[in-house]
Amino acid sequence: MIAVIAMLAILLGWALVSGRLARWNITPAVAMIAAGALLTLGSDPAVELNLDGRVAERIVEVTLAVVLFVDATEVPAGILGREPRITGRLIGIALPLSLLLAWAAGFLVLPEQGAWILALLATIVVPIDLAPVAAVVRDRRVPGRLRDLLNVEAGLNDGVISPLFFFCLAGAGADLGDRPVGDALLDAVPAALVALGVGAALGFVSARLLGWAWSRGWTRAPGLRLGVLAVPLLSYAVAGVLDGNGFVAAFVAGVLFNSSARLLPDDAVHLVEDAGSLLSLAIWFGFGQVVNEVFTDRIGLDVVVYAILALTVVRVVPVLLSLAGSGIGRRDALFLAWLGPRGQASVVFGLLAFIHLSDPEESFVLEVMTITVLLSVVLHGLSAGPLAAAYGRRPGTDALASAGGSPPVVTARRAAPRRPPGGSP
Repeated sequence: MIAVIAMLAILLGWALVSGRLARWNITPAVAMIAAGALLTLGSDPAVELNLDGRVAERIVEVTLAVVLFVDATEVPAGILGREPRITGRLIGIALPLSLLLAWAAGFLVLPEQGAWILALLATIVVPIDLAPVAAVVRDRRVPGRLRDLLNVEAGLNDGVISPLFFFCLAGAGADLGDRPVGDALLDAVPAALVALGVGAALGFVSARLLGWAWSRGWTRAPGLRLGVLAVPLLSYAVAGVLDGNGFVAAFVAGVLFNSSARLLPDDAVHLVEDAGSLLSLAIWFGFGQVVNEVFTDRIGLDVVVYAILALTVVRVVPVLLSLAGSGIGRRDALFLAWLGPRGQASVVFGLLAFIHLSDPEESFVLEVMTITVLLSVVLHGLSAGPLAAAYGRRPGTDALASAGGSPPVVTARRAAPRRPPGGSP
């Protein structure tokens, strides 16, 4: 209860001064990390969290399910956004290349680790999250085209990586135990198939039913928002009962819900967004304790090198290669390639790996995740402001205009994040 009181008090305090703190790129996520680290510091901390307990596991799982659903519903103009050709390159070319590069970097820098652990690490350090650079996504000096592309990519990549993460987690767990790896992987395939069916059915049917009820006046806004909140939770729960992957089900439900919810008002998803934001802040608070635990031991230079490679080469090279010949200018391509911060998805995947693996692998995976996310918060957070300012000084700041499109006036439904990314209320 003390932890809950502390988190709510910090959230209230941040809300009072959020405008001033935003000038220094201090988001709710950053505030929660700092608070979590301070309040869980020492041998007799003010707040102590059991990150390996059953309650913590459920909170992490439900958070991931809700966040994946929200990410899927925030993609504008269809599953691949307004520019499916460019988004297809980022998701279909850059993302697989990044995963392969991260895996290869593991063999180079962390040769003592097994292939499955290195594959698991790749799925943890590659997903991007815009929370550390939330101000850039809202900054009108940055071309609207680039902001849209980042928003769509961030919304899709963790959902795409999620089944691969659990596939690698099953392989790593089996490789470290007595169960044959082949059996574990075979179990993961039907779980994904069940999730696809459950998520597609619940997402499509719930959107149509809620739209039908809303258009006929059978429901009001509060009831409608509660109904939308039930969709990711129901998808996660039903898939779990049927031995499916609840996270994949929640993401697929969000994709189908988004494409089928044309009759619903824009604010229909606000409650599920707020619930996801609140749960996300609890994850960031717990991450503060993880930071303390990781820094109590000596951090290996190999882990730091791997994290730096994950934030630079692993992201930048595949994105630049995928955008070659796409019509995106070199400056804009470099912007997209660099601005791939790691955040909540990496934290959640890392915590789930920590919960399901055993020592020493669980501690090692947690260490890599923590260093990668911390470095990202610092590097991407410090560079976000100068990058936006550089675009503001460039004549004709909208990259969309240079591509023959219209200026990015945000009028369409879900044309930009309805809320600042990363848990801002």
